[in-house]
Amino acid sequence: MSKMNVNLAGVELKNPVMTASGTFGSGTEYSEFVDLNKLGAVVTKGVANVPWPGNPTPRVTETASGMLNAIGLQNPGIDVFCERDIPFLRKYDTKIIVNVCGKSTKDYCEVVERLGNEPVDMLEINVSCPNVKEGGIAFGQNPKALEDITREVKKYAKQPVIMKLSPNVTDITEMAKAAEAGGADVLSLINTLTGMKIDINRRTFALANKTGGMSGPAVKPVAVRMVYQVANAVSLPIIGMGGIATAEDALEFIMAGATAVSVGTANFFNPYATEEIVEGIQTFLEKQNVEDINELIGVVK
Repeated sequence: MSKMNVNLAGVELKNPVMTASGTFGSGTEYSEFVDLNKLGAVVTKGVANVPWPGNPTPRVTETASGMLNAIGLQNPGIDVFCERDIPFLRKYDTKIIVNVCGKSTKDYCEVVERLGNEPVDMLEINVSCPNVKEGGIAFGQNPKALEDITREVKKYAKQPVIMKLSPNVTDITEMAKAAEAGGADVLSLINTLTGMKIDINRRTFALANKTGGMSGPAVKPVAVRMVYQVANAVSLPIIGMGGIATAEDALEFIMAGATAVSVGTANFFNPYATEEIVEGIQTFLEKQNVEDINELIGVVK
């Protein structure tokens, strides 16, 4: 058997495959389809300091080879999460990565501080949330804001910090360098691309929010390109995501420079996707006589 384990900032994952935030809840519903013990990690849906109601409906719509969502980070808040979701995930032999969202730096730091005493392995900071104090521009769209929030979060974090980069920027490497300068341990990318769909019969927006985050197979080439750019611009480990539906997709990201990968939208059209991808990577390594997955990370220069 080829070696599948990878290391992210000192956290050893049994394999490089994890779920993408917001597509897997906290794993409860999917546990009927997927053996969570077989995944490198489960990344939870975004958690805030207080419950968020999310956006008005409709808030999901299909597009060619993908989808748009404007869920608005609906979540039950950190208290419910710690009481209900962490104990559930602790029953499995997988790493727990908590995705954190907030409307201000203080919000993020509150959640990060609270999670310091909880048995979770890593924190993923979703900086695609609108910064209420700065007129609604996302923290992750301004390099200085990104560096500042990374630095603040690191003051409170007891676990390694993953900064999740937004692709809705002019130069992704500038954002990666800002997160690295702020002290990030790991980078994950890409988050969704901002998109819009119009219902021509109703002569209005398909989503009540007007715009939504685009994900799914359609975004994969953009994501692979950005992961490649970032891998060659910073020295931090990368979690690659964006349209991964098969083992072949995952391997593209790994060869572009990602140490691990997240599977998101694919879970909706194939609830078995994550486990199938783990098996597919293992099969590929054996067929190609690759002894260790780490040999393939960033092999394409």
